[in-house]
Amino acid sequence: MKEIRWQEFLILMYRLFLVYFFYQIARFLFWFFNRDLLKIDSIGDYFNIAYHGTAFDTTAILYVNSVFILLSLIPIIVNSKAGYQKFLFWWYFITNGIAFSFNFGDFVYFRFSQSRLTSSVLSVVEHESNLTKVFLNSTIQNPMVLISFVLCMALWVFLYKRVKVQYRKPQNLLVYFISSILILCGTAVLVVGGIRGDFRHSTRPINLVDANKHVKNPTLANVVLNSVFSFFRTINTNSFKIVHFVDESFIEKEIQPYKHYNRQVEARPNVVIFIVESFGKEYSGAFNKETNIKDYVSYTPFVDSLAQHSLIFTNAFANGRQSIHGMSSVLAGIPSLTDAFTSSPYSNQKIQSIVSVANDLGYDTSFYHGAPNGSMGFLGFGNILGFKHYFGKDEYNNDKDFDGIWSIWDEPFFQYFANNIGKHQPFLSTIFTASSHDPFKIPEQYKGKFKKGPLAIHEPIQYTDLSLKKFFETASKKPWYQNTIFVITADHTNMIHYPEYQKTMNRFAIPLLFYSPNPKYNLQGVNKDFVQQIDIYPTLADLMGYNKPIRSWGRSLVSDKSEPSIIVNSDSIQEQMIIGDFIYTFNGKEVTGIYDKTDLGLTNNQINKPKSKQQELDMMKVKAWYQDYMNRVINKKLY
Repeated sequence: MKEIRWQEFLILMYRLFLVYFFYQIARFLFWFFNRDLLKIDSIGDYFNIAYHGTAFDTTAILYVNSVFILLSLIPIIVNSKAGYQKFLFWWYFITNGIAFSFNFGDFVYFRFSQSRLTSSVLSVVEHESNLTKVFLNSTIQNPMVLISFVLCMALWVFLYKRVKVQYRKPQNLLVYFISSILILCGTAVLVVGGIRGDFRHSTRPINLVDANKHVKNPTLANVVLNSVFSFFRTINTNSFKIVHFVDESFIEKEIQPYKHYNRQVEARPNVVIFIVESFGKEYSGAFNKETNIKDYVSYTPFVDSLAQHSLIFTNAFANGRQSIHGMSSVLAGIPSLTDAFTSSPYSNQKIQSIVSVANDLGYDTSFYHGAPNGSMGFLGFGNILGFKHYFGKDEYNNDKDFDGIWSIWDEPFFQYFANNIGKHQPFLSTIFTASSHDPFKIPEQYKGKFKKGPLAIHEPIQYTDLSLKKFFETASKKPWYQNTIFVITADHTNMIHYPEYQKTMNRFAIPLLFYSPNPKYNLQGVNKDFVQQIDIYPTLADLMGYNKPIRSWGRSLVSDKSEPSIIVNSDSIQEQMIIGDFIYTFNGKEVTGIYDKTDLGLTNNQINKPKSKQQELDMMKVKAWYQDYMNRVINKKLY
């Protein structure tokens, strides 16, 4: 029976078992490195998550090892020879090593993205020329991640070599080939079923959403998943699909995708928008006066002082997870769902935005970002929005102020911004800051000048806050200053220290501030309503006196009109919407969770409890909003 290749088949099973074993190690390490963000109540809960994660591991492992399995079983007689086995060894460890490293990259990446790695990262990095520097800095800052990876790979190689295929020359070639073909056919069936996640034809292949079935808290779905699965499963995927849940009349009444304001403005205000990199609400004292966080420390003294003379919103949320998501949300009122609009096939279309509104009103419009031109995809998307001018590192033209990795330091670039805008009025200018980006450096002259905090981002946030102060000092002397509205917000959140901000929804909590030295705009006070980035665009259109209908899923925060408020964001697995007194989670087909508005951690799912009439209506609003979003994005109705 030597011709029946049980030895090679069993050793193949052993080698695949090793992949499963190390994927579970990677899962544990992913949780361990992010345990402050991923609270698991007990050992039993962890093992339950790890058990259900095996299905997602299977898909990932078979994606990566399909060719290795074929090469191990294909009947070519020389399979058991030392040379061929050495070839298999290198194929196995090169392919698995690269894929395995995805998980380790997520040990760090997750803290910034709040989601597992997906193929959308390709659209982010394609515009960057500094990836080597970013990788080296990340490695230096997180040496234990690299050490853990090297140790795992060393142990993996050791265990692989412990079991070897012994050379056997087949005597009966007919039996050899027939048995090999039968084993290959049986294995192929198992591989197809494993990749799909199920053998039933009626069941769709598992995807990221399915991880939520195995956890009570949606955030823990990231532990169920692995980074290889989430990356490969999202390659060439398009979750943008036309759906039909409700009639258009329901959308017009309950969603109101078009807003119309009739404010009369004598002299149109200039507008300056600061989108501050990684500026989580957690860092700013003005937005935390009622959070009751013990021993709270603020790292934004200037923003805190400016807030006393501004209209601030203490319950504001980001509509995305990455910088380019923040740009589309703040300027165009387009949130990013499971798949980001900005990396979709539909992003290159005519879009109504605060930029097009300003252009329509005769404003001079400009966008500033101190990184190399094209970084983050801002230049391309800025062109789609219609900015008349773009100013980046190239236009700044002084590399002495370059931080060496990302961009011109905030302080000099803000001064450049202050001195360059306002040459033509009215104007709308947006600046996307950069110095509070990983690897969280500050200029040498400020080393030791700021208070140390428990997070690496605390010093850069203080540096950006100081840069803002110096910007306003310069701007206040300009002739355009008095009739200008300033907006300060964030693109997304970042590192988390206080448990309050580890809650699922609070991972999107950002500051939102409107300020003007001109009292006629009445931009003062503290508003505790739940608001979002996509409200900025209609608010500014209202303040600028734009009296034509605008396409907007947000609402004006300074209007007396009663308008629908649906807070929208996504954890990259499913959508999250706040409507009225409840938070709803939605997977593109049905509402999967209902949580009280105060349950920002999404810990108590009420989906199986009897529902009130208001909840039933809100669930229809969730579907209606999603339907309208898909219709407008796909059918190019964003103008």
